[in-house]
Amino acid sequence: MNPQRIVIAFGGNASYPPSIKGLASEQFALIAEACRHLVRIIESGYQLVLTHGNGPVVGNILFRMAHTANELPPMPMDICVAHSQGGMGYMLQQTLVNVLHDEGVQRTVGSIITQVEVSVDDPGFAHPTKPVGRFFSAADAERLAREQDWSFVEDSGRGYRRVVPSPRPLRILELPAVEALLAANVIPIAVGGGGIPVARDAKGDYYGVSAVIDKDLTSAMLAAHLGAQTLVMLTGVDRVALDFGKPTQRAIDRMSVREARQHLAGGQFPPGSMGPKIEAALQYLDGGGSEVIITSLDRVFDALQGRAGTRLVA
Repeated sequence: MNPQRIVIAFGGNASYPPSIKGLASEQFALIAEACRHLVRIIESGYQLVLTHGNGPVVGNILFRMAHTANELPPMPMDICVAHSQGGMGYMLQQTLVNVLHDEGVQRTVGSIITQVEVSVDDPGFAHPTKPVGRFFSAADAERLAREQDWSFVEDSGRGYRRVVPSPRPLRILELPAVEALLAANVIPIAVGGGGIPVARDAKGDYYGVSAVIDKDLTSAMLAAHLGAQTLVMLTGVDRVALDFGKPTQRAIDRMSVREARQHLAGGQFPPGSMGPKIEAALQYLDGGGSEVIITSLDRVFDALQGRAGTRLVA
């Protein structure tokens, strides 16, 4: 009997929340804590594919380059995404192997530097929407916008964050490599940070473009192409809620595609918070996926057993 294949998408804040200084030791400790929640899932026989965001990390890479531009030539954004993908993939694969070893589970984990094709005509290039990096005060955001020509948005009352173009993913170039790792019983880590954004020139050759792709949309595409039975998107809350932050807030255990679309159109899921996850869930389900679970990291195993999280179904 084939194991149930699931794609689990970690948010970038899982390894780099705003509260840490940014030391590698802090990130390893946080990733180790996250990986411990995966042990029971692996022991239960699920076939995992892991993806992760990179918003805080790639934002810091861009921030460092802006401050050293007079001494070192800045790298283009696609290279920065590749740097974050490689670094976070390394930490995640090493830590997961160590955590599994401590629990007596011997598995191989492999991260794939993953390119994702986008269109240069995507409207996302004209209207930056993807938050990256740290939070800034209004005064600092205004200064950086003037000095660096960056775009900023206010983020849920927590301050201002830089926003960059976020085109929709069209194709995952290394999909056959992910399939090969799964066939070899390796746990793949793929499309980190939504994937390295690339486009094709007139000759059909690939080249990098300046953007950060939404990792939930790419994770949904990956899950659909792999035939995964379940897409799990991890966030900071146990369940999706209606009227979030209001006295009438209420959690949702289950939503149909029709209900999700109604709530999305009604403004229940704003673009800066739950909106992209609901859109990714709908994309996956419209493509023939079975179910999507949105939950917190500490409840992920319970959610797979039907005891937590919000489940979206066709």
